This record gives sequence, C-alpha cells and structure tokens, in this order.
Amino acid sequence: MTDAAAALEADIRRRIRLGGPMSVAQYMALCLTDPAHGYYMTRDPFGAGGDFITAPEISQMFGELIGLWAGSVWMQMGSPPLRLVELGPGRGTMMADALRAAHALRDFPAAISVHLVEISPSLETRQRQALEPMGLPLTWHRSLDEVPEGPTIILANEFFDALPVHQAVMCADGWHERMVKIDEDDKLRFGTARDPIPLFDELLPRGFAAAAIGEIFEWRVDQVALEIGRRVAQYGGAALIIDYGHGRSGTGDTLQAVRGHGFADPLLAPGQADLTAHVDFAALAQAAESMRARAYGPLDQGEFLRRLGIETRAAALKSAAPGAQAAEIDAALARLIGSESKAMGKLFKVMALADAQLGAPPAFEETAGT
Repeated sequence: MTDAAAALEADIRRRIRLGGPMSVAQYMALCLTDPAHGYYMTRDPFGAGGDFITAPEISQMFGELIGLWAGSVWMQMGSPPLRLVELGPGRGTMMADALRAAHALRDFPAAISVHLVEISPSLETRQRQALEPMGLPLTWHRSLDEVPEGPTIILANEFFDALPVHQAVMCADGWHERMVKIDEDDKLRFGTARDPIPLFDELLPRGFAAAAIGEIFEWRVDQVALEIGRRVAQYGGAALIIDYGHGRSGTGDTLQAVRGHGFADPLLAPGQADLTAHVDFAALAQAAESMRARAYGPLDQGEFLRRLGIETRAAALKSAAPGAQAAEIDAALARLIGSESKAMGKLFKVMALADAQLGAPPAFEETAGT
C-alpha cells in the first residue's frame, strides 16, 4: 500500500471509530475527492498509462461529433450568446476536439464562452494545456453552481458515474443502508446500518416492494441533475449526458473499482483506484423533469454516434490516412459503436435534457421520455 493510501485509510478508520460506520456514498466521496489523497485530486488517471480510457481518448471523432451536436443545438436555440459547459473535462481532449469541429459553424465560436467544472488541480493543468491555445474565453469552476446563468449547453461524459452513490440492502425488516465498517479482523468491510431507513419504501420507484432479501438498491442525491434541469428550463439550452448505466431503475450492486485497466477491491488501498457505479438514467431524467426540463433518450452510444454520422466521418478520415492509420480508425470506430463486450456502443447510454420549448435535439427525434 502506498503512503497516500495508508494515510487515507487511516483517516477513514478514524472517522468510523469516532462516528460509527460510514455510508458507501461517504466512503466513495473520500476515496475520490479527499483534498490531500483523493483519487482525482492527485493524478491523471486517463489513457494507456493510467487506469482507464474514455471515448474522447479513443478517437477525435467522438469529440468532433459532440462539438457539431452542440453547434446544431445552438442554432435551434436561435444562436444566442452561449455558455458551453463541460462537467469533469478530464484532460480537455473532448472539449478541444469539439471546439475544433465547432469552427465549421462560422459564427458559433464567437458566440461561446467555455466553462470547465473541475475539482482536480492536476487535471485543470492538463485542460489548460489543451484548451488555452484555442484562443476562446475559458473559465474554471469547482461546481456547476458557480457558472454564470444564461443560455447554456452542458456536456457530461463519464461524469455522473463518479458521483457518490448510496446503497440500501433489503433485510427481513426493511431496507437498511449499506455501510463501510471495521470488522473483527480490523479490516474494512461492507455491512448494513442497524436500523431500517424510515419510509424508504415510499421513496422507491414502483415495483420494488417485493424485493428479495439481500437485493441492493442504489441512488444518488441528484443535485447536479436538478441544477441542469433548472438552468435549461429557465434560460434555454440543453445538456448531453454520456455514461454507462441503465435506462430503467432496478436493483443490483454496480459499485466497482478500476485500477490499471482491471477491476480491484473497492475497500483495498483507498484513493488508489477509480470508484464508480452505474448511472440510473430514469432517476436522472425524473430529477431534471421535476425542474420542467424535458428528457430525451437514453439511446445506446453506438446508435447516437451513428445518427450523428460517425461512419461517414470515419470514412473521410480513412480516405486521407495511410494504411496503418486507416486500420486504427476502423478499430476506434468499432470500439465506440460496437456491441461486443469490450466495446462501448451498447454499454454506454446517451441522454439529452433540454428546454421544453426547444424541440428534440439532434439524434433524439421521437425519443422524449423513452
């Protein structure tokens, strides 16, 4: 165990001894965002040399299509001055590709100011290196709340899966929150809170009253989704959310740790692995729609990118590429839109949240509320 992991685990143990078992959400938040030792605060986790690879790192095509999508939505909005926001921008790769493609729409770059919501100092440095040469107004924020209000397009690729998730376990006397404890062997382990969660059955989606003992239900406090819904409904605009998850609420333990491109034990070496859980797109849509936004999708990522013309873009890139690069383009395309187990086309979903007056954003025609 590294010194950082040992220090964070010591702090987690201290908190448990003083305050009792902590929720999975609290544990996840400490592992990812502890100011001194949190996973995202201390490293660049992306790429072949990191722990995982995201779609923008696979191919420029992904970010380019997102940029053209944003430009098309901007024209639907009537081409106003616009805040283009990205939540959790990683290395800045997607935004850089999106802005480069945006120059195909003559007036779009002049209409936008770019806002990056990022908590990691190390990743902010990488984003500045990628984006400052593009010559557009850039501002960094710690949260979406800090972004100036007004017409907005929000992009979020693999952002919501890293937000802390609560888990509840069905027991003989009701739903108990799943907790992180210290066991009799002095190891961190999962357990359940002593008492059931009051009135939890009334808060669950329909159909969960008959859950079997041992089943797990996950939920997030959807403050970000509520804020997105409020902004696009009040000021106009849309949000595009791309993540792995499920279109309908269900039971199951989806908490996972990833380190070195493989799965790890989430309770070992806190802060040294990426902790994520699947996104409940139905809950996300419900939160945004409660603020009078409108939800579209989710679509499979493969279907979304096909509708935006990724196969045509790949063909254009291949026509100007030597043989080896053409093969790389084919491999990237297959990974982004394919349905195989290691591909992203089926696993990842795409949802749009929009001002109800806007109409369906590109690729989401006839998908509202599905």
